[in-house]
Amino acid sequence: MSATRVYELAKELGLQPADLVATLHDLGVEVASHSSSIDQSTVDTVRELLAKEPDGGGKVVEVPQQVVVRDLAELLSVDPAEVQKALIGLGVLASLTQTISFEQARKVGEQLGQTVKLGTGKPAAKPRPRPKPQQRGTWERPPVVTVLGHVDHGKTSLLDCIRNTSVTEGEYGGITQHIGAYQAHCNGKSITFIDTPGHEAFTSMRSRGAQVTDFVVLVVAADDGVMDQTREAINHARAANIPILVAVNKIDKPNANPQRVREQLSEIGLVPESWGGDTIFVDVSAKNRIGIDDLLEMILLQAEVLDIKAYKKGGARGVVLESKLDKARGPMATVLIQSGQLRRGDIFVVGNTWGRARGVFDFTGKPISQADPATPIEIIGFSELPSAGDNFFVVPNEKTAKDIVSYFQETDEIKRQQRQEPKEKVTLEDLYSQVQEGKIRDLNLIIKGDVHGTVEAIRGAVQGIDVGQDLRISIIHSAVGGITENDILLASTAKAIVIGFNVRPEPTARALAKKYNVEIKLYTIIYDLIEDIKKALKGMLEPVYEEVVQGRAEVRDLFKVPKVGTIAGCMVVDGQITRGANARLLRDHVVVFEGKVDSLKRFKEDVREVQSGYECGIGLSGFHDIKTGAAPEAFARQKVETELAC
Repeated sequence: MSATRVYELAKELGLQPADLVATLHDLGVEVASHSSSIDQSTVDTVRELLAKEPDGGGKVVEVPQQVVVRDLAELLSVDPAEVQKALIGLGVLASLTQTISFEQARKVGEQLGQTVKLGTGKPAAKPRPRPKPQQRGTWERPPVVTVLGHVDHGKTSLLDCIRNTSVTEGEYGGITQHIGAYQAHCNGKSITFIDTPGHEAFTSMRSRGAQVTDFVVLVVAADDGVMDQTREAINHARAANIPILVAVNKIDKPNANPQRVREQLSEIGLVPESWGGDTIFVDVSAKNRIGIDDLLEMILLQAEVLDIKAYKKGGARGVVLESKLDKARGPMATVLIQSGQLRRGDIFVVGNTWGRARGVFDFTGKPISQADPATPIEIIGFSELPSAGDNFFVVPNEKTAKDIVSYFQETDEIKRQQRQEPKEKVTLEDLYSQVQEGKIRDLNLIIKGDVHGTVEAIRGAVQGIDVGQDLRISIIHSAVGGITENDILLASTAKAIVIGFNVRPEPTARALAKKYNVEIKLYTIIYDLIEDIKKALKGMLEPVYEEVVQGRAEVRDLFKVPKVGTIAGCMVVDGQITRGANARLLRDHVVVFEGKVDSLKRFKEDVREVQSGYECGIGLSGFHDIKTGAAPEAFARQKVETELAC
């Protein structure tokens, strides 16, 4: 009987090859790589061991009508990757934050040997997680931190201070290049910092499902206090469900008031530990390097509380942070390793292509032979330039890489359909029905206005609406100014509706809203805004439609056709006329008929549409009193964004 390779058995059992390697190690069987062969007796032993795992068949799990992939994995007590793999088998490519239907969840349960039934999705008792091989080989990894805050509050200065403090002069000439991420050291431990341009990049990566950051360090200037972008950064972190640690910067300034910062943040839910809350506050000065060591120690303490671990053995898995095309070395990318180890020469798959790690460099630019979890590295050896947020994972050999990429390319059409399929949109028009069906319980709103007083008035009015027991209105962000891309990204993450009062969306924000299927409602009267929400809660808000003229024609001649009636010989003067379109007939600019284009001909041939500048024959459904000089007009009705004016 032929031997079985590790990755073949892992595929059969629905495990990651690295997890199977750990199981074999526990059984006293050492293997060199994922392509190593194991004998039949060992295969039988592994199957028996996994068959005895506690949460096997027979388990009944309740899920709601719509469930997020990550939540389903938690309810089933399995790794999210197993749920994603089962969905791929059903022809569905879903991210961890994507919502799937109950029927899809039921089929996933069947594949994983569990029974899924319709319910609340809240088990009476927390299910005991199935012990996985990965848990037996975990290693305490460095925390991954993103620094956010208001512009000019010292984010860049703080990062530079930490970078210069942590990198000694003897380290390969110091930092010679900027790769978007770096590591600092404190008390013999490492901390990985992701250097993003701001919270828009942070949220953009979260919206693509890139689970990168463990927690956020929020920088607030002691002299300025909490500003609009400070609140925005907090809202983005909360929408992504990421813990926040506060660094109060510029405490050495004469007008600094750290106490006021604590009071302002306490009002929006970030209560200091010294006041009985659970948020860590650290006073620092990036300019004079005051409190930097304390900040690093608090970051390590927060990481210890979060119990951050990763699996260190096996092939590396990670995510692309950024990429660039180097004229001398070709495509390069900054990759954050999240589990396993990457070695120089490893073959990997990233996005929809593959490559070989011909060169691996740490954040200082020093060549290294291997990289552990939570390590930011720069890699050369990509065949194509990857995109930020692409998943990266090592495979045993070129054949496996080509097979995986081939599969991805074969299912590329499915993925395009998945991307084009809009996320379920929360709209005021169908809010009532969604509440009744149990699809939503929270109505999340983002409010933007022209002046601060108006924004506060709208907040108070909205929060004063009686929504009953089935729904809760949450204002996740409010600020003065136009509707920006940032607002749309936040709304996409939190499934929120954007409310604009006396403001309009930027062109790029409007395009992004269309891409992410985010609804924007624009108002100029507070009463109308409140009434719309109230009507929506009662299921009374009617969609607004407008007519769009598709084409106009002029009647030049008339033809009598037996058993058909009068056909108008026309010249299309504007747009196009389409068979089956809604139509009206104008005589001296007065509408004398409204119906549909019943027939459309070019010469004696039936056609679907006729463009401007061409002659055609038009027959109107059930109407024959057509006269020369009349003007047929084709139009369509489409639902439009509500914009109420004074």
